[in-house]
Amino acid sequence: MKRLPPGLAQAILSALWVLLIAAHVGGVIHLTPVQRAEAWLYDAWLERTALAGFDDRVAILDIDEASLKSVGRWPWSREVMTTLVERLFDQYGVAAVGFDVVFAESDTSSGLDTLRQLAQRDLAGSREFQTALKQLAPQLDYDARFASALAERPVSLGYYFIPEGYSDARTGLLPAPSLPLTAFEPLVPGTPPVGYGANLTAFQQAVPAAGFFNMRADHDGTARRMGLVQPFGEGYYVSLSVSSLQVAFGGDPVLAGVDRRSILGREYVSPWLEVGGIRLPLDIDGGVHVPYRAGAPFPYISVADVLSGKAALDQLENRIVLLGSTAPGLADLRVTPFSNAFPGVEIHAHLIAGMLDGTTRVTPPWSDDARLVAVLLLGALLTGMLLRYGPTIGLAAIVALLALLLAAYSAAWTRFMVIPMAAPMLTLLGLYALNTAYGFFAATRSKRQITKLFGQYVPPQLATEMSRNPAHYTMEGQSRDMTVLFSDIRGFTNFSEKLPPAELAEVLNAYLSTMTRIIQQHQGTIDKYIGDAVMAFWNAPVDLADHAARGVATALDMQAALPKLNEDFAARGWPEVKIGVGVNTGRMSVGNMGSEFRMSYTVMGDAVNLGSRLEGITKQYGVGILATQPTVDADPLHAFMKVDDVRVKGKETPVAIYEPLGPKDGLDEALRQQAAEFELAYAAYQKQDWTAAEAALQALNASAPRPLYDIYLERIAHFREVPPPADWDGVFVYTTK
Repeated sequence: MKRLPPGLAQAILSALWVLLIAAHVGGVIHLTPVQRAEAWLYDAWLERTALAGFDDRVAILDIDEASLKSVGRWPWSREVMTTLVERLFDQYGVAAVGFDVVFAESDTSSGLDTLRQLAQRDLAGSREFQTALKQLAPQLDYDARFASALAERPVSLGYYFIPEGYSDARTGLLPAPSLPLTAFEPLVPGTPPVGYGANLTAFQQAVPAAGFFNMRADHDGTARRMGLVQPFGEGYYVSLSVSSLQVAFGGDPVLAGVDRRSILGREYVSPWLEVGGIRLPLDIDGGVHVPYRAGAPFPYISVADVLSGKAALDQLENRIVLLGSTAPGLADLRVTPFSNAFPGVEIHAHLIAGMLDGTTRVTPPWSDDARLVAVLLLGALLTGMLLRYGPTIGLAAIVALLALLLAAYSAAWTRFMVIPMAAPMLTLLGLYALNTAYGFFAATRSKRQITKLFGQYVPPQLATEMSRNPAHYTMEGQSRDMTVLFSDIRGFTNFSEKLPPAELAEVLNAYLSTMTRIIQQHQGTIDKYIGDAVMAFWNAPVDLADHAARGVATALDMQAALPKLNEDFAARGWPEVKIGVGVNTGRMSVGNMGSEFRMSYTVMGDAVNLGSRLEGITKQYGVGILATQPTVDADPLHAFMKVDDVRVKGKETPVAIYEPLGPKDGLDEALRQQAAEFELAYAAYQKQDWTAAEAALQALNASAPRPLYDIYLERIAHFREVPPPADWDGVFVYTTK
């Protein structure tokens, strides 16, 4: 069988992939991975943008373990519920109450029914019994008392609908529909319910509103959306969050309608709901995306505290209160993007807060058409670019197109719309993966090339590792956080004058080989040798999250290697070698730089220059190594002693410089104590407390003399003679490199 030309085969594979995704978007097939990707993108964006902070408009009245322990097991008597309602409104002055529970059964705990049966059978035998029963009946009829407490108060009861496939029972009294069936001509709510569980007639007739508290769950069981309206029977019913907001605003009727919009000759219909003057756009199925807030924005108040009068007034007054439960066995726990055990009652609270703020989100009716166009158009565009220009240009194109899709997603999000973008994104990613697979036969060549390019800079083992995944590494310029190291032999001019050229070359070769070996042991990249100086860096081309610690460890090992190296030099009659090392961490530009005649893989930038300056001033302080604040901040493994705050030549911003002492684990306690005492002396010096600083430095010099202490003693003596200006900030200024 004749093989297809490579370009044609790539085009056919690409077209099949695009059509597969397009079929999912068009509803022809269902691809679970695409659906999961949509959910992941939504959850990630929600977590990134969710509002944080406390919301003082909604409170959750919690039937918690303490309440069950105080009152008894649920359901409680209507007498307790009557007391609770009266306290909420009369003592705490709440704005409205929504019940995320159903009162479906009568309360017979008072024994009133038994007394009435006795009276009917004339077993009491006296008119006094009949009279007493008539007087006691209103007090013993707990249901009637509860209904009376609910009456003429802004209360919304809760109920639930029973979906198809479950019982078709219809218990209790369903409230009158909030809207007629003609309110949403195009609404597509899905499969209608077949039954309901509602409250007793007396309770339903007493309250101004009621709402269903059914939760929606996506394919993965996560509650991201919530229906605000539900058709049943002769009309539309509203959710508990809507009815609670309705009674809080005075109980005016809920309004509804549709907006029609024509785009490119196609008409789209967007339903909406209006509650208390707040207009809420709806999805085509009557739902919205729940505007979850981060953290714990709503206070939870135990019912036991309200019944005992211990609850704080400022947690309840003028708030919309939702009654629900978090007690084990009663809790209505849901999976949300923020938690796998999220109280259902709090979802209603997030919805109410979102409706008040206008932050509920919907998926516009044109989103599927827009996604289908994006899949087909972007798929064709990227396929053409990959076939013509190859994976390198294709990578730039896919990055740009993905950024464009994310920007569109973000723009829609800020307008409180959710437009699924995972399908177009997966179209691009899949196309790139399919087309770059054709580069498999070039992999061996790429491995050899990467080894050749980087073998002179990095240790052999790193070059081998890089060759396994050459696409991950590049010599092209890029900006990244890195650590750079500069080392130099002190007094090299005098050093070189003592040796003939041949021996000087041997000395340098031995010295540089030792230092290079140490750098490579810590996976550093050799940048260059400048005479006796060595420049190295970390975190390029190989990613090293601990690059700062590696740079510091290298500097310490370089200093630690000098005694043995000098011992060998002394045996051959060569002078002693002393070096200074500067280490800095920061943003640097790295890549293959140079001219058409010669290129070099190197780093550039202010952070590199500062590292070079540090090496130069080590001798000013009589220390072997200096590191900057960014290096200290990025290195959790080593202990440091602050040496000074300086302004190096060419920079106005002060730089804090430190001397690395060694690994934190196992650091000599005497050295740790000396460092602490010096930093106290330095703090006194910066405060211009010359006496305290001088005494501390002299004590340090007496126990373990160092040139560093003498430097500060000289500065103090100078400042006593010539006091610093009034605006002196304690920073030492270097005017030379």
